[in-house]
Amino acid sequence: MQELIKKIHKKAKSELKTIVLPEGDEARVKQAAKEISAKGLAKVILLNEKDLKPEKLKIYGQEFYELRKHKGVSLADAQLQVSKPLYYGAMMVRNREADGFVAGASLSTPDVARCAIYCLGVNPDIATVSSCFIMVVPNCSLGAEGVFVFADCGIVPNPTAKELANIAIATAELTKEVLEFTPRIAMLSYSTKGSAKGEAVDKVREATQLVKNQRPDLIIDGELQVDSAIVPEVAKIKDPQGQFAGEANILIFPNLDSGNISYKLVNRLAKARAIGPLLQGLNFPCSDLSRGCNVEEIIDCVAVTAVRAQYRK
Repeated sequence: MQELIKKIHKKAKSELKTIVLPEGDEARVKQAAKEISAKGLAKVILLNEKDLKPEKLKIYGQEFYELRKHKGVSLADAQLQVSKPLYYGAMMVRNREADGFVAGASLSTPDVARCAIYCLGVNPDIATVSSCFIMVVPNCSLGAEGVFVFADCGIVPNPTAKELANIAIATAELTKEVLEFTPRIAMLSYSTKGSAKGEAVDKVREATQLVKNQRPDLIIDGELQVDSAIVPEVAKIKDPQGQFAGEANILIFPNLDSGNISYKLVNRLAKARAIGPLLQGLNFPCSDLSRGCNVEEIIDCVAVTAVRAQYRK
C-alpha cells in the first residue's frame, strides 16, 4: 500500500501543480494543506470567505452569469454564487489560475459535483460525469497486487448503457494516468456471460459492446459476476474464455447502489485505503471528499488531482 502512495506522491512532486482547497475554515483541510506544502506535493491555495478578492468576484460573477443565464440565473444570483469559496475556487480553475480543486470535507457530493459541472464543464469526449475510487487493499494479491479502481461510486444513480460505457472509458484513462498500469475492465453484473437473464444484464452487456466498438484498444469484458472478474480460480470455471482470466483491476458497477455499498464495505471490512471520490468527465481535474474523511485522505486526493492535472491538454 505504501509503495503505491509513494509512487503517486513522487509523480505529484515531479511537476508541481496548484490545487485549490475551498474549505479553508475546516480543521482537517487546514492540517492537510500544511502537510501537502511540507511534503512538496502541490502548491496549495487555501480559501475561505475573507480570501475572496472583490475584483475577481466581479469577473467571476459575470462569467458565471454567461455560463448559466440560459437556465434563468440572473447576474445578481451569479455574483452571489461565486461569493461562495467553493464556486470561487472552481472559477479559478476554469480561468487557469489553478490546476484543480478538492472539496467535500464539509460539503455534500451533490454540492461539489454541481459546482464542478457548472464551472468546469463536461468534457465532450466523455459526456458523462462520474466518480471513481482508487482502492488499495492490504495483503491482497488480486487486481493489480491489491489495487483496484471502482466506478461509479458517487454520481450517476442508474446509468444507461451509454453512460456505463462512458464511465468505463473515463476510469480507464484515469487509471493509466495516475497508476500507470494496463487497465483490465470488468463490467459487473449478477450474471456471468448469460448465466442469468434480465434487463440489468442486457444493459451491462450492451455497455461492454459499446466500449469495445469505441475503444478497441481497451481490455474489457462483461457481463461478469465479481468473483469471475477478480478470482482466477473462479474465472477458469465460470468464464474460461474471458479476456483477463480473473485479473480485472477496474470494476464498473451497474448502478450507484452497488458501487457505493461496495467501496464502503471494502474500505471498512478489508481496511482498504480509499482514494476519492475522484470526479471524471470534466474539462479540468477535481475531487470530491467524503465528509468523514481524515487528513491522510485529503492529502491523497490532492496528490492524485495534481497528477491528473499534469495530463490536462
